[in-house]
Amino acid sequence: MKEHGKKYEAALKLIDRTKAYEPPEAVALAKKVVYAKFDETVELHIRMGLDPKNSAQQIRGVALLPHGLGKKTRVLVFAQGEAERIATTAGADFVGSDDIIKKIEGGWLDFDMTIATPDMMSKVGKLGKILGRKGLMPNPKAGTVVQADDLPRVISEAGKGRVEFKLDRTAIIHVPVGKASFESQKLVDNLLSIVDAVVRAKPAGVKGQYIKTAILTTSMGPGIMLDLKSAVLAAA
Repeated sequence: MKEHGKKYEAALKLIDRTKAYEPPEAVALAKKVVYAKFDETVELHIRMGLDPKNSAQQIRGVALLPHGLGKKTRVLVFAQGEAERIATTAGADFVGSDDIIKKIEGGWLDFDMTIATPDMMSKVGKLGKILGRKGLMPNPKAGTVVQADDLPRVISEAGKGRVEFKLDRTAIIHVPVGKASFESQKLVDNLLSIVDAVVRAKPAGVKGQYIKTAILTTSMGPGIMLDLKSAVLAAA
């Protein structure tokens, strides 16, 4: 079993492990137990009552965080012709086709999100092994494969704090909420936006408990159990 340092153990003592905290309490506590010298990221880890091996129970979606993640999202758009012009005008950081693909094949990955128009996917597909490992592959289910006239909206959302979430192989969803230095209310707002997006992404036909547990934590800190009932009600 991994041993934790004294600072972690001291932070752990501030948390009642038998209690489920309402969102404002959980956020306040997460900020209180921060001890790293860098600005830690506040994270939400949701254990779902879904079967990752069942294709009908796979979920993948997008949450729009009202206060962003505390950093600029560098957006790359795979487009050509008129779509390239639209993406450039909409404020994408990088736009291109074969030239961009060749650059990525050479090892360039200085971007945080990719978007593509449908006609580009036959070319972008060969980057699957490179972008897939980084979670950067454009995907229709994540809303990052869109028609040219929808590019301005998606690019704008990326700048406002657009985060993707998906079920992993252990039936858990991991999503960043913001930085520990954020004001508490901003973190609460972001947290509730994520909860709302996950609730809305529930696959049709799923029975039983959809969300089992939700843990709020920071990059280095211990987990804080979230009161699911209050979080879902507040997010609705």
